[in-house]
Amino acid sequence: MPKVSEEFLLARREEIIDACAKLYETMSFKEITLKEIGKVTSFNRTSIYNYFDTKEEIFLALMQREYEEWAAELRDLAKNGKIENRRGLAEALAKSLSKRERLLKLLSMNHYDMEENSRLENLVEFKKAYGSSIKAVEACLIKHCPDMGEKAREEFLYIYFPFMYGIYPYAVVSEKQREAMEEAGVGFRYHSIYELTVNCLSKLLLDASEE
Repeated sequence: MPKVSEEFLLARREEIIDACAKLYETMSFKEITLKEIGKVTSFNRTSIYNYFDTKEEIFLALMQREYEEWAAELRDLAKNGKIENRRGLAEALAKSLSKRERLLKLLSMNHYDMEENSRLENLVEFKKAYGSSIKAVEACLIKHCPDMGEKAREEFLYIYFPFMYGIYPYAVVSEKQREAMEEAGVGFRYHSIYELTVNCLSKLLLDASEE
């Protein structure tokens, strides 16, 4: 059997993740199976097991990639961003997150089951990507809010990152959900991902400046 290069293996792995991402645009997590993922790759379903043990591992890898891409953009913002004030930082951070709808959709899922059904080594790599995004946001705070102390930065991060988990369900609502809320008498006002995020960030940064 010919030796397979590392590049080839990585390309195959990325193809599986890409297939999952494509299906996730029109299908729910429950609907997506390894069989469905196999249909949109260049190799059969059983070959997927050479790279991932479960569907949850594929979704975890997809979320890891989303975090890595977001963290890279944030590091650039920390290094090269032209930010004049805290409102400007809130707007820049909100803009960066508004481009990551897939990440926010993934965050709205049940993480406990996803992580429990993934091997430890996969979970460790995911946590590294997650951690790098936290560090990247903190780097933005250090660069653009130099008067913000370590404690204030820590409080900001512990509010902002949990807040992210609830953005997608509020910003992306189906017609069925709208109709149900109307019939239930629940007032609903549409806010975009950017609007929800910039309002939260502006409040957090303003409160931090008053300490």
